Amino acid sequence: MEENLFKKTIVETPRNSEQRCLCVLCLDVSGSMKGKRIEALNEGLQEFSRAVKKDPVARKRLEIAIVTFDNIIEIRQYPELIDFFDMPTLQAAGTTRLVDGVRTALRIIEERKQYYKKHGLNYYRPFVILMTDGEPDIGQDIHGLAQEIKEGVDQKKFTFWAVGAQGCNYKVLNYICHPHMPPKALDGLKYKEFFQWLSATMTIVSKSSPEKRFLPPPITSWELSDLSAEPTQKPFDETNE
Repeated sequence: MEENLFKKTIVETPRNSEQRCLCVLCLDVSGSMKGKRIEALNEGLQEFSRAVKKDPVARKRLEIAIVTFDNIIEIRQYPELIDFFDMPTLQAAGTTRLVDGVRTALRIIEERKQYYKKHGLNYYRPFVILMTDGEPDIGQDIHGLAQEIKEGVDQKKFTFWAVGAQGCNYKVLNYICHPHMPPKALDGLKYKEFFQWLSATMTIVSKSSPEKRFLPPPITSWELSDLSAEPTQKPFDETNE
């Protein structure tokens, strides 16, 4: 993993004293995403930004970070409130260093939690949202990552959700995910619908108490249901470690 990704030192003081909800988007931009898929993903990101900005509470509490992965890992956005950055326009190329991408997202979470604690900010359990249409490159440490995710979720360090687009290796994705949070399948190019759902979910979280559970909106607008292995939807426990 490129260590220089983390050479940026966060020195800013908090923009406000509101409690924080961190959402790290970990996005596959490998070559298989070229064409309509990357276009739909970019449209979805813009929709996410527009929707969050409409809510006066979420725009003060929801911090977004963006990690992209192909054969290189890039932090396209460090954690920031939606009003203080523009969504990047992503391009697709290369292979799929998925494991390194997710580990970068997890490291961002741990560093940002230290920042919150340093400045006395309350925070919700952070979210990692993985979106991919493929499978990890050969030689990637899938087993190690799966263990890290299971332990992190069990210890309430973060919530991990994965969404696979057409072409994704769901067997591998299911192995990586926590057994209580299996991956979801994206229906076609419904990235916009997914990000509308995600903005609604993050808005609900940002208005809730960090010690309480929340129930996400239905996912029927974007999920390819016949590939879903999830049982009846239950509230998520959002207490922190």
